[in-house]
Amino acid sequence: MSRADVLQAGAGRRPNPLWTLGLLRSELVTTVRRWRTLALLGVLAAVPVLVGIAVKIETRGGGPAGGGGEGPAFISQITNNGLFLVFTALAATLPSFLPMAVGVVAGDAIAGEAGAGTLRYLLVAPAGRTRLLLTKYATVLAFCLLATLVVAVSALLVGALLFPLGELTTISGTRISFAEGLGRALLIALVVAASLVGVAALGLFVSTLTNSGIAAMATTVGLLITVQIVDQIPQLHALQPYLFPHYWLSFADLMRDPVYWDDLVKNLGLQALYAAVFGAAAWARFTAKDINA
Repeated sequence: MSRADVLQAGAGRRPNPLWTLGLLRSELVTTVRRWRTLALLGVLAAVPVLVGIAVKIETRGGGPAGGGGEGPAFISQITNNGLFLVFTALAATLPSFLPMAVGVVAGDAIAGEAGAGTLRYLLVAPAGRTRLLLTKYATVLAFCLLATLVVAVSALLVGALLFPLGELTTISGTRISFAEGLGRALLIALVVAASLVGVAALGLFVSTLTNSGIAAMATTVGLLITVQIVDQIPQLHALQPYLFPHYWLSFADLMRDPVYWDDLVKNLGLQALYAAVFGAAAWARFTAKDINA
């Protein structure tokens, strides 16, 4: 069912849960089918390929991967087990590619519709502003999961093709089975996707402030870069634990035995806080927004 069909089906009557699911499905399909989204997913899928090929070439002569400790986390372990490429690819994309991709999709969620003149028609259905905003946010969250899984699956396939697979050695030095390693890889992917919840809420809030999708996307990405720069300044260490990217790489603690949960819980709690604050701000702005302006 296309977006036009969904709008027509909901017009003139009170929306029901099935209609809401239809609207969510329509938004998901529309978002994934956009060339911009496909290009973003293509870039994300290419990162593990480039990392895997680079490590394979570097270690062809028996040299150590990572240039003696340089490079993303786990990169020195890839030659021993291709599953580590999943962890390396996520560590490489989480600080930059993944949040930027989410920022682009979130920034365009409301502002893109307003700029194209379709936002007022979405509200005719009648979706209601709150219901539409929640649908848009759910779509962005689904993209967070999709983008993370694209990186993880691409890395798993490349790792299996270029490197051996088998038991894994954790950060703590213990060995776990390949099946358990796959389970931890899936859990890490879910944690990485959850780490993008704050960026998604921030981007959605920015998207309600303007009618220009490009401006919203640029502002969201700019804020992301600024916050990450602030997170690296030693003089601002007292502020850094409250910045949404501060605990992003804590997913590496899932490769400890036993798992170290402190930073993981802090990260998820911080993302929930950002989602609540900027989600509420987006709702307050969107419900008061002049759609006809």
